[in-house]
Amino acid sequence: MFQRFFTLLALSATLLSFAQAQEAQSNLQRTRITAGMYQIDAQIAQTPVERQTGLMFRKEMPQAEGMIFVFEQPATQCFWMKNTLLPLTAAFVADDGRIVNLVDMKPMTEDSHCSKEPVRFVLEMNQGWFAHKNIKEGSKLGGELFAGRR
Repeated sequence: MFQRFFTLLALSATLLSFAQAQEAQSNLQRTRITAGMYQIDAQIAQTPVERQTGLMFRKEMPQAEGMIFVFEQPATQCFWMKNTLLPLTAAFVADDGRIVNLVDMKPMTEDSHCSKEPVRFVLEMNQGWFAHKNIKEGSKLGGELFAGRR
């Protein structure tokens, strides 16, 4: 009896998290980011709730889209994939648009993936996107977010 109750309670919490994630993701601003000759249409996660929600529960994301997480100041940023269904690559990005490091992340894990140095930006794309475009550590991203910071 108690096990059934706790199972229902856990299911309710998951459904509530899913609904909150959809709401947080639905009205995000977008920005255009360039990576060499490639264009990325990125949603901007800049509030604590938006950053915490990220790409949780999404089942798909178009190849030329991503999500950029914007923090108030540079710091060592660490990401995990709890409740994230898509395999992603995180690009940890310095203020000037330089990719500090790239990390492939497995879905539905709590493994921590951190920047090698303090950064204000983290760009998540479908896993393999950076590799297929030959975009590596040290490559520069362009766009409004990085303008005036070079």
